[in-house]
Amino acid sequence: MELGDSAIQGINFSQYSVLRLGKVHCTRVLAVEANLAHRARRIKKRPAWEEDMLKMALTTLWSCAWSCCAAAGLAAEPPLKIGVLTDMSGAYSAFSGEGSVTAARMAAEDFGGSVLGRRIEILASDHQNRPDVASATTNRWFDLDGVRAVIDVPLSSAALAVQEIARNKKRIALFSTGITSELTGTACSPTGFQWTYDSYSMVKSLTESVVRSGGDRWFILVVDNAAGYALERDAKSFVAAAGGKVVGSVRHPLGSSDMASFLLQAQTAGANVLAFANAGQDVQNAIKQAREFGMTGLRFAPLVLFNTEVRALGLDVAQGLEFVTTHDWTRDAATRTWAKRFFAARRAMPSMAQAGVYSGVLHYLKAVAEAGTDDTDRVAATMRRLPVNDLFVVDGRVRPDGAMVHDMYLARVKTPVRSSGPWDDYEIVRTVPGDLAFRPLGEGGCPLTKDGH
Repeated sequence: MELGDSAIQGINFSQYSVLRLGKVHCTRVLAVEANLAHRARRIKKRPAWEEDMLKMALTTLWSCAWSCCAAAGLAAEPPLKIGVLTDMSGAYSAFSGEGSVTAARMAAEDFGGSVLGRRIEILASDHQNRPDVASATTNRWFDLDGVRAVIDVPLSSAALAVQEIARNKKRIALFSTGITSELTGTACSPTGFQWTYDSYSMVKSLTESVVRSGGDRWFILVVDNAAGYALERDAKSFVAAAGGKVVGSVRHPLGSSDMASFLLQAQTAGANVLAFANAGQDVQNAIKQAREFGMTGLRFAPLVLFNTEVRALGLDVAQGLEFVTTHDWTRDAATRTWAKRFFAARRAMPSMAQAGVYSGVLHYLKAVAEAGTDDTDRVAATMRRLPVNDLFVVDGRVRPDGAMVHDMYLARVKTPVRSSGPWDDYEIVRTVPGDLAFRPLGEGGCPLTKDGH
C-alpha cells in the first residue's frame, strides 16, 4: 500500500483499528505503519497540530499492528516443551508409560499451564525399551522440536544414554524411573537429576531389614540389563555389610515369561532369601511361578516393587512381601485427593515413578519461574537450590550430584482379610530417613562432588 503526503495528513485510523485478526492482515498493518513513518519523515514543515496528530496516529497504528500480531500468534513466545520419554507398551509400562504422561500434564496444569508467559507443552514418546530409540528421540526433541527437558526414562541403559546427550546439548534430564545409581555416580551430569529412587537407596533400605530379621543367605534373580546389574551389585554389597552372604545369582532376559529354570537354581542353592533384581512383568512372572512351585522355604525380597505390580499379582499371591516405596498416596488428605484425580484419568492409583514425574516436572517449572529463564545452567542451579515439598515428598533436597534425597518407606503387602478394598494393598512398616537411605555424597565417584561437598 502506498500513501501520499496528503494521505498522511488526512488518514482515518478507524479502518485499521477494526482490521480482522490474522497473519495476512497483521502483515498489512505493519506495512502501513512502516510506510507511514517513512513518508512522514519526508515532510519537513508541518503545523504543530499536524505534528501532534501524526505522533498520535503512529502510536495508535503501532499498537494496533502488534495487537494483531500477538493475536495471530506472530509475536507470541514459543511454548516451553517438556518431553516424557517412557515405555508405553512393554514390561515397564504399567508403572510408567501413559501414567507418567498423565502425571506430567497434571503438573503443568497445577502450575497454571504457563511459565514466564509461555504455554507449557508436554510431549510424549515410546522408547520401546531400546537405548537406540531413546537416543534418537532425545536428539530429535533437542535439535528439531525445541524440547528443554526430558523426564521419566525407564530402562537404565536408556537413561544413561539420555544423560550423556542432555549433558552435551545443555538440556535438563530428570530420571524418575531409571534406577541405576551411576546416574548420580560416575555418569553424573550438571544437567541431570535422579528423582524418585536409585538402586543404592532401594536396595540398602530393604536388605538391612531382611538380614536383621534372619534372611542371611541370598540368591538373586537378575534381569540381564543395566538396572539388573546395578541392583545385583548393590545387593551383594549391602547383604555382606549387614552380615549376610549372597550364595548365588542367575540372569534372565528382559521379558522372560518362563522363569522355571532360573527358579530351580535358586531352590537348590541353599539360600533362605530369593531376591528379585527385576521389575514390571518380569518380577510378576517370577513371583507367581515361585508361588506355584511351592518355594515356601524361601523368603521373597523384591528389590523394586510398585503398587501397580502388587495390584496385578493380587493379595493372595503378594501377601507378606516386604518392599520399599518412595511414595505413599494415602499419606494425607492432599495426596489422597491428588491420587483420586489421577485415578479418574487412568483407572489406577499412581505408582511412585508416576508421582515422581509429577514432582519432577513441578520442580523444574518452579526453577524456570524462579530463575526467570529457561537457560539450562541457571535452571539446573536453581533446581539444586530450591527445596522439594509437594505431593510426592516432604523436605526433599537436591544434591550437587543430582540426587534428590528424601525419605523412603518400608512397606508390607496386606493379607486379603486385612484389605478394606481395591488399592488398599499395603501398610507402611517404618520410615527410612533419606540421609540413611541414600549414598553419602562423594562416595559415588561423581566428578561434581569434592570432599563430600
